[in-house]
Formats: sequence, structure tokens, C-alpha cells
Amino acid sequence: MLSQIVAITGLNLRSVPQRWGPSLVIVIGLAGVVAVFTALLAMAQGFQTTLQDAGRADNAIILRGGSGAELNSGFGGDTADLIRLGPGIRKGADGRPLASGELIVISELLKKGETRNGANVTLRGVEPAAFELRPQLRIVEGRKFEPGLREIIVGTGIARQFAGAGVGETIRMRGSDWTVVGHFESGDANDSEMWTDAGTAQSAFNRGNGFSAVRVGLESPAALDTLKAALTSDPRLTVEVLDEREYYSAQTKQFRQTISVLAGVVTFIMALGAIFAALNTMYAAVATRTREIATLRAIGFGALPVLVSVMIEAIVLAAIGGLVGAGLAWLLFDNLSVSTLGQNFTQVVFAFQVSGALVLAGFVIAVLIGSIGGLLPAIRAARMKVTTALREQ
Repeated sequence: MLSQIVAITGLNLRSVPQRWGPSLVIVIGLAGVVAVFTALLAMAQGFQTTLQDAGRADNAIILRGGSGAELNSGFGGDTADLIRLGPGIRKGADGRPLASGELIVISELLKKGETRNGANVTLRGVEPAAFELRPQLRIVEGRKFEPGLREIIVGTGIARQFAGAGVGETIRMRGSDWTVVGHFESGDANDSEMWTDAGTAQSAFNRGNGFSAVRVGLESPAALDTLKAALTSDPRLTVEVLDEREYYSAQTKQFRQTISVLAGVVTFIMALGAIFAALNTMYAAVATRTREIATLRAIGFGALPVLVSVMIEAIVLAAIGGLVGAGLAWLLFDNLSVSTLGQNFTQVVFAFQVSGALVLAGFVIAVLIGSIGGLLPAIRAARMKVTTALREQ
């Protein structure tokens, strides 16, 4: 039986070039399915990775209770001072608790090439400990801002996508001018922000001594529970203490769910079209080789080898389409830099990530679609009556 399957399959595949036009219907259809599926999920994966990489297991973020996000959070300097005294916070290089009070201000910049309809971006006022809490962040051009001066440093994601963010340029925000003195890179969501001195931001934007959140370094990941228990039980405080990684993961949840549902719906619709295209193509292939199949059956080839050979042909064409689609998605979208609104309603710059797992998933989907599309034509070929088929022209 195996030798019969090999013989008929080889005959089928050698005849594909003679039927290349109809066969391309399967290849192109499935290439489109896989390319769209891979691109959509690569977008979701890139967004998730960009945010999650900004979190560290040994950092915690403290927000006002029930706020859920930095933009919605806020408390006074007295509260921030109490938070710094919490147990489990490690000491910084200066011997003091490693904590940074941070203030979020929404600003607006024009994207490069546009002259109207600016996009929201995050200006983050930080204290000196912010740099120690994010060791992955480094200045790649220019220098750090000076406390007390209206100077900012800009993430490379903002510098690439928005106008007026070059070193030495001036950005006007809410009636005041700020000089860009440096660019920084961290490889995560921080690249989508502008940073300045927290005290300067509080003064410029009339925020008193308030902060949106306090970031702290933990003595160990296990110290999170100790800090959380102490701060949430303090009657003077109404705060929530979050693992920094969990906080950023929560910020991506809605986006990931939306993209996953969209990818599923679009892939399902396109897959239906691809299945019908495969059915049509394989039925046509069987119809044009009716007498050939009947002759093989007459000289002793079984029905099962015929069925398997038709299925293999459909799967091979589908696999080629899957590889083409995955290749297109990788060439066109891998590391493609784009921006979208994040949880704070500000732009987050991220890159598509076409991973090996996504390519494999797209390939598997293509093979499944090819199998479904080839099944009925294969059954028809296997059940064909030899005497009737031999009389067909």
C-alpha cells in the first residue's frame, strides 16, 4: 500500500506544473490567510512585549487605591514620603530607600510629515532614583536633564515618529517651552515617553508636590507581599501595591484581546474562502484525471492510496502557500515600528514581532485548511466507479 501511495503521489505532484494556474488558487489563497493571521498576532505580540519588558520582578509601583493606571492616580508628597518608609524597599546607591515619585502629564506632538491633528504623548516627571530603577535605560545622544531647568530627554521611539523631538529642539507644552537635551533608549515602553525632573514638572504644571505614582526597588521579589501588607494596612494610606510586571501586563490585556478576536474572525472568514478555493481546485484536478485514476484502479491500485495521494497533493500546495504567507509576513512586518494608543490614552511606539511560534501556527493553519479542502475531492476520487470513469472523455 505504501508503494502505491508513493507512486500515485509522485505522479500527481509531477503533473502540478501542467495545472499550475488552478494550483496557484490554493497557494495564493492560503498565503493571504497566513500573512494576515501572522501580521495581526505579530502586532499584538510586539505591543505586549514592549510593555512587559518595561517591568522588573524586583520593582513595585504604588498607585492611589482603585485607580488602576498612572494617569488616573494621584496623591500628595506626604503620602509619597510615607510610602518610601515601607518595609522591603532596598537602599539605593546613596544609602536612601530606592524610590522615585513620578508625575504623568499628557502632552501633544505632531507626527513627522503632519501639520495638524497632533497625538498624545507621555511626559514623565521623575526623581533621580528613576534611572537606578531602570538600569536598561541609557542616554544614546546628548545628556540628562538638569533639575530645576525646563529640559527634557526623549525616548528613541518618540524621536523616530514625532517632529520637533531632536536634540537641541524646543517643544512647547501648555504654554511653556522645553528644550530637548538628550535621547534615551531602553528597548521597552519607556522609549515612548519624554522625561524631565519631577519638581520642575510639578511647578510648571501647577501640581503642587503631588505625584501620579511611586516606583520602588524591592529587596527581593518576595518582599512585595511584605510591602503590600504594610502599606495597605496603614490607615493613613489608600494605595494599591503592584508588581511592576503585572501592572504592565494588565495594560496590554484589552489590546491583546481585541487583536486576538480580530485575528480569529478575519482568519476564519478568509479560511472559509480558502477552503472553497481548495475544494474547487482539487475537484477540478480529480475531474481532469478521471480516466487516469480509473486506469490505476483497474490495474490494481487500491482506493485508499488514491485518497491519500489526493490529500497529500492538497496539503503540499497548502504548505507552500503557508510558507509563502509566513515569509511575506516576516519580510513586510517583522520589526516594523508603529504607534498606537496605550492605556493612558497616549502613544506607545512598538515593533511587530514575527516569532517562530507565529510562523509555525500559521503553517499549521494552512495545512489544516488544505486537508479540509482536499478531503471531499479525495473521497470522490477513491469512490469513483472504474467502469464509468473509463468511459468518460
